[in-house]
Amino acid sequence: MVRYLGGKLINIVFSLLILATATFFLMKAVPGDPFTQEKAIPPEIKAQIMAHYGFDKPLGEQYLNYMKKLFQFDLGISMKSSDRSVSSIIAQSFGTSAKVGAMAIVVSVIIGIYLGMMAALRHRKFIDNGAMFLAVIGISVPNFVIGSMIQYFLAVKFPIFHVAGLESPMDYVLPTIALSTLPIAFIARLTRSTMLEVLTSDYIRTAKAKGLTPRAILWQHGLRNGILPVVTYLGPMTANIITGSVVVEQIFGLPGLGAYFVESVTNRDYTLIMGITIFYAVILMAARFVTDVLYIFVDPRIKLSGGVVKS
Repeated sequence: MVRYLGGKLINIVFSLLILATATFFLMKAVPGDPFTQEKAIPPEIKAQIMAHYGFDKPLGEQYLNYMKKLFQFDLGISMKSSDRSVSSIIAQSFGTSAKVGAMAIVVSVIIGIYLGMMAALRHRKFIDNGAMFLAVIGISVPNFVIGSMIQYFLAVKFPIFHVAGLESPMDYVLPTIALSTLPIAFIARLTRSTMLEVLTSDYIRTAKAKGLTPRAILWQHGLRNGILPVVTYLGPMTANIITGSVVVEQIFGLPGLGAYFVESVTNRDYTLIMGITIFYAVILMAARFVTDVLYIFVDPRIKLSGGVVKS
């Protein structure tokens, strides 16, 4: 187990290095600089600013200097908010994004598994057809379209919720719905297909022959094997919810990290772009790491041999 987890952590470190390198050079390849939009700035003043941030040095030296600071966990100072560090911006704004994302994950798992189970138990009946119809819609329609629609109907047409902002806990409801629609649909389809196979397995028939109640068979024997694909999907689901929150936060006017990310790209705020990108990557890779660990504990058939997962 230690060898397996150690290998995973090493892969995460190398992946972060590759991501940071690619983001750095792609960012520098974009025409312009953070000070292009400044009006009537004298050339000598601009030269001093460029020298202050090290932009007058060769590109390779800029890269090495940034990576050196990154290894010291220093993400630098925002170029558009020079009095604030990138770390403080992330620490202040990520709380809102984390709350919305966590609620979307919980809602997605609970509702998705429930719909999938009901569809499998009522195979080819009204509940099954209705759940799969909703799942197709959830997968097909992007979250920003769903967000705009529910914002119009539930906040403008019928003013049940606020249109935007974060004035009360109820303001988390609409963003959570927008972010959880796709994961709910995907989890429902995964659970349904797996449960249909599980419910016809030999050990389920044996459990029925022993006289176990349908509830005990479903929860004790069927569900544990039925949710294995869902556990595998937790990593990509977290990635989809976190990256999708960037747009959804803009739609609902939430003071989350997504707003700063959009502004950093618009303003070519290099340090903030790099910092938020790396921060997002750390979260996504950590989610995949936790998923791999959970998968080993959930499925007892999986064994570790020489640091490699085998089933």
